[in-house]
Amino acid sequence: MTIIDTTAPKAKLSAAGSLASLVKAHPGKLAFTFSLIGLENVLLLVYPLLGGFAINAIVEGNLLLGLSYAVVVLLFWLVGAARRAVDTQVFTRIYADLAVAVAMTQRSQGESVSTAAARVVLAREFVDFFEKHVPILATSIVSVFGAVAMLLLIEPWVGIATGAALLLAVFWVPGFAARNEVLHTRVNNRLEREIDLVAKVGQVSLQRHYLLLSRLRVRLSNREAMAYLVIGLVAAGLFGLTITLLASAPNIQAGHIYAVMTYLWTFVTSLDEAPALVDQIARLKEIGRRVAVGARPDSQEEAASPPSA
Repeated sequence: MTIIDTTAPKAKLSAAGSLASLVKAHPGKLAFTFSLIGLENVLLLVYPLLGGFAINAIVEGNLLLGLSYAVVVLLFWLVGAARRAVDTQVFTRIYADLAVAVAMTQRSQGESVSTAAARVVLAREFVDFFEKHVPILATSIVSVFGAVAMLLLIEPWVGIATGAALLLAVFWVPGFAARNEVLHTRVNNRLEREIDLVAKVGQVSLQRHYLLLSRLRVRLSNREAMAYLVIGLVAAGLFGLTITLLASAPNIQAGHIYAVMTYLWTFVTSLDEAPALVDQIARLKEIGRRVAVGARPDSQEEAASPPSA
């Protein structure tokens, strides 16, 4: 069994280090899962182009070439189903090891029950990042950069416009993440005290605690909503430009229109994932300062265990 060690010094706590340790502890399982994610994203990236070819084939009466698109769609869903089935098996086992290790470490460090319980829950975020957010992050990165590259190839002016929008988003990310990290620090500070507050304080103090938590979460939600609105405005502008360019192009094929519009839609919907992903990474970075996750050999557990009678 893989043992997770969470005894790293406070100065060395970091989300990046904890995630790297989880990878070292479970390299085979994560490599297999990530390979399925990679294959799924390759198929996702090429399907609009193949769809454009299929549409042109249909218009020309080429049934066989048109049906090849259905094969690609089937393959995409088969890979996706396999990846989702593997995810559950891999990540539930990883969290089982992690939760026990975090709980035992917090106990050995003399943390209160409230703090220890909160950190066991917070540690789940590392596993959730691999299980839920890495696939979304991988898909978003491949889709955003891949869509820009494909648009530069098949419709250069639209590709340049989407590239400019992407560059603006890259400059926006650090400030957005830094402010969200501050808010998550305040939320997690309250959560680590929650069990003690429930057990000890009166109604007025408890109500103040939950009211503050709700206000902090509303602020985080409002920031995400505002980011979505800005992305929506950019998306509307990109579609307006694209439709104008396509409408003025001579002898344009239906398949070309489909491919361009689909790649643009892929770009804006993937960019739409950015606020939630950046917020999750900021949250994980903050949690990484509270809980460290590292791998140690099984022999250490055996050496620490009392001899059997």
